Amino acid sequence: MVPQSLLRFATAGSVDDGKSTLIGRLLYDSKAIFEDQLNALERTAEKRGTDAIDLSLLTDGLVAEREQGITIDVAYRYFATPRRKFIIADTPGHEQYTRNMATGASTADLSVILVDARKGALVQSRRHAIIATLLGVRHLVVAVNKMDLAGFAQDVFDRIRADFGAFLHKLGASDCVFVPLSALHGDNVVERSARMPWYHGPTLLDVLEQADPGDSALPLRFPVQMVSRPGPGQDDGFRGYMGRIESGTVRPGDRVVVLPGGQATAVKQILTWSDDGLAPSAAAAAPQSVTLVLEDDLDISRGDMIAAAAAPPRVARELDAVVCWMDDAPLDGTRKYLIKQTTRTARAVVRGVLSRMDVNTAAESPAGGLALNDIGRVRLAVQTPLAFDPYRDNRASGGFVMIDESTNHTVAAGMITG
Repeated sequence: MVPQSLLRFATAGSVDDGKSTLIGRLLYDSKAIFEDQLNALERTAEKRGTDAIDLSLLTDGLVAEREQGITIDVAYRYFATPRRKFIIADTPGHEQYTRNMATGASTADLSVILVDARKGALVQSRRHAIIATLLGVRHLVVAVNKMDLAGFAQDVFDRIRADFGAFLHKLGASDCVFVPLSALHGDNVVERSARMPWYHGPTLLDVLEQADPGDSALPLRFPVQMVSRPGPGQDDGFRGYMGRIESGTVRPGDRVVVLPGGQATAVKQILTWSDDGLAPSAAAAAPQSVTLVLEDDLDISRGDMIAAAAAPPRVARELDAVVCWMDDAPLDGTRKYLIKQTTRTARAVVRGVLSRMDVNTAAESPAGGLALNDIGRVRLAVQTPLAFDPYRDNRASGGFVMIDESTNHTVAAGMITG
């Protein structure tokens, strides 16, 4: 039986565009909620004196969110259809929670940007589109929501598609689909709407089921998490390298290079877990966790990367990156930071802030520093070499987090540009 593929997607948009309701509708219509959850929603509706259940409560899990009627954290939900599995990140719409939105979108294969049909694309809609494209999200879906409140009018949808589509084109978003829908009533979410016969495109769920994450088509990137040495009953010469394939595919006999050292070798064996324990496999692909056995006995440890010899990543101690600053304390060039990239952790210093981005317009201007929720370009010097790809080419090896060494706080999420 072929395993279901996994799609990670994030929702984004302005406040009250209906993100939480849309996710609740997806879960409800795809029958992905439990009976006790449904009973809890019905009891809440009864207490409020309403007939209809509030589907947004399926994702607005924090008490503070329910009291304020907004989403302030990233709420993750999991569901599956017969075609694939999904991880959903419902991200906040308020400007002060931009860092939370960036966190939710950083691992997404697809981003659903909601737009209220009555208001069109607002500043926050554009801000989230900029962040999604900056983070290298491969697929964008603009869900024009609340079409029921706009009379299901085609001209309303066409106007938003023309206006926002031109903006997305300037950002370089090459794969973008517009879907008119009503999250409250379920039109074009899971089932096609009879109230919008003029729309002949896919439903939202159709788009989600057909989107290609694309990780297996990239070159092999295998960060080593652990070295497996001989155990009871194992060959004394056995040494395996355990980890998760972040991108690409691998087969026995493939030529690989171990970085940052640069040693060349070949894959001797791939071991994966089965009901009987570790068993040889003819091939493996992202995002499988496997053990690789190599032809040569090399000095390899956690943090090293096994990569395709024909298409290796770059190796450098100095790099440029875009960072989203997440700490209340501003960036301080005199402080010590740690870079956590794949399975490698290295000390780093900030050589300088090159520019700060206006997340409303995507324009960049000179800056002396970065504060909470700022996005800017920086130059970093790392104590030990990193093996990386530019983030737009490979998010797995091009992304990192910065940690304040003195407080152990995660202060920034970064994307390597070169």
